[in-house]
Parts: sequence; structure tokens; C-alpha cells
Amino acid sequence: MKNEKKSSVITFKAEDDLLAALEKVPNKSQFIRAAVLNALQETCPLCGGAGFLNERQLKHWKSFTKEHIVHRCGRCDGLAFECRKQSGGSKAGTESKKQRQA
Repeated sequence: MKNEKKSSVITFKAEDDLLAALEKVPNKSQFIRAAVLNALQETCPLCGGAGFLNERQLKHWKSFTKEHIVHRCGRCDGLAFECRKQSGGSKAGTESKKQRQA
């Protein structure tokens, strides 16, 4: 006998704009499953997965960005944080896409 995974159907309410966006996705179920799993596994350290910063978190974020630079990494194109004191206020140690392509 085959080992079959049991699955359940989950439904949720969605606004018109979300429905319109999902209409463009070829495999909605697969997309939604992947998005939910990713959101549960890779929780944002700033918002804790809420998708926004509350007033207290925003205050901490603003304080953090006074001493740090947020920029795109020249190697992986992901967001990176760098201490302004270490970098002298610039993006030292990173290379732009143009520099990598040269």
C-alpha cells in the first residue's frame, strides 16, 4: 500500500485586490502553500511576522537606522545592514551590480 499524505482544505476570506492578484498566479494552491510555509519559517525579526512595525518597533527601527546603513549587497543583492562607524558612512566593502559585471 502507498503511503498517502492526508490533506485538509483551508479557506479564508480575501479582498477583491487579493483575488485579482491571485487570478494571475498559475497554481494558486501551490503559491499559497509556499507563501504560508515561508512566512512561518522565515519570520521577520523586526515585525515578528506581523507585516508591519507597531509604534514601539518603529521607534527602535528609527534609532537603529541612525547608526546603520541599509543597502543592497553587491554579491547576493539581498538587503544588508552595516554600521555607519565601521563604514565611515559609505557602503564600503560592497560592490555594485555594474562593478560585478565589469
